[in-house]
Amino acid sequence: LKVKGTDLASYTQRFQELALLCERMFSKESDKIEKYIIGLPDMIHGTVVASKPKTMQEAVEIATELMDKKIRTFAERETASKRKFENTSRNTQNQQ
Repeated sequence: LKVKGTDLASYTQRFQELALLCERMFSKESDKIEKYIIGLPDMIHGTVVASKPKTMQEAVEIATELMDKKIRTFAERETASKRKFENTSRNTQNQQ
């Protein structure tokens, strides 16, 4: 089970459903957390591991916060890139 794109909410919900069905798979909370983290995208995986969450809730909150931050950063870069392109286009048109 892996996160598809940036849809962390669906991944988390599906993981929780499967964890309930396969309770014997996770003898300890730490096993459950470890399996959850394995499915996270590389861009946030390392940071979540480094934060050493002690509960599943903490792991989900950290992952959600990081994913939201990544999405915001990407959107801001896209906006800045569009502005830069529009300004370049205007300057080119004004020079002609």
